Amino acid sequence: MFSRISNSWELVKASAEVLRADKELIVFPIISLIGVVMVTLTFAIPAFLAGLFEGVAEGGATISGVIVAFAFYVVQYCVIFFANTALVGAAMIRLEGGDPTVSDGFRIAFQRLGTILGYALVSATVGMVLRALHERGGIVGKILSSIVDIAWNVATYLVVPVLVVEDIGPIEAVKRSAQLLKKTWGEQLVGEFSIGLVFFLIGLGTVLLGVPLIAVAIAASSAVLVGLVIMLLVLVWVALGVLSATLSGIYSAAVYRYAVQGETGGYFSQELVQSTFRPK
Repeated sequence: MFSRISNSWELVKASAEVLRADKELIVFPIISLIGVVMVTLTFAIPAFLAGLFEGVAEGGATISGVIVAFAFYVVQYCVIFFANTALVGAAMIRLEGGDPTVSDGFRIAFQRLGTILGYALVSATVGMVLRALHERGGIVGKILSSIVDIAWNVATYLVVPVLVVEDIGPIEAVKRSAQLLKKTWGEQLVGEFSIGLVFFLIGLGTVLLGVPLIAVAIAASSAVLVGLVIMLLVLVWVALGVLSATLSGIYSAAVYRYAVQGETGGYFSQELVQSTFRPK
C-alpha cells in the first residue's frame, strides 16, 4: 500500500516537472471544464427538464429522446477529447525537447478535428450501450457493463496520444492503444491511473478538514459563513480536478512515448513508468 502511494507520488512529481516547465498546459483542462459546463447548461438541462434522459434510462424513450441523448454525449465528448488532444500534443512537444505554446496545442487539436469527432461518436455509442445495459440488464447487466467499462478505459488509455502522433482513424486508434499497452506491459494494469490515487487522498483530506469547518460555521448560526466554506471547498475540488487532469494528460504522453520509443524524454524515469504496470 505504502509503496503504491510512494510510486503514485513520484508520478505526480514527474508530471509536475513538465507542468512547471510549461504552466500554460493547465489552460486546456480549464477550457475543457468550461466547455462541458456550457454544453450541460445549453443542451443537457433542457433535455433533462423535457424528460428525455429519464425516458432513455427507463427504457421508454422515444426515438427523438435517444437522438438528443446521443447528441449530448457526442458534443460533450468532442469538447473533452479536443482539449485533451491539445494538452497531450503540447506535452509531447515538451517531452521531445521543444517549448510548446497554447496555440501549438490548439493547432494540433484542430488538425485532428475529424478524427476527434469520429472518436467521440464511437465513445458516445459505447457509453449509450453500457448505460442501457446497466439500467435495464438487472444485476447481470450491471456487472457486465462495469467489466466492459473497465476494459474500455484500459484499451483506450493511449488513444489521445495515438491520435496526436499517428494519422489513423478512431477505430484504428483504439486498436493501436490496446496493442501498445499489451505489447509493453501485458494485459493487467496495476493501480488504474495511479496519479488519481494521490488526488483522491488529497481530496479526502479536504473533506476531513471541511466537515469540522462547516460544523463550526453551523454552530455560529452564520449562513454566510456556511456558504463561504462550502464555496471554498468546491473551488478546491475543482482546482484539484483541473490539476489532476493536467498531470494525467502529461503522463499519458510520457507513457505513449515510452511504449513507442523506449524512453520518456527525461522527465520520467523508465523504471517509474514501467513499474506502474504489471506484466501478465
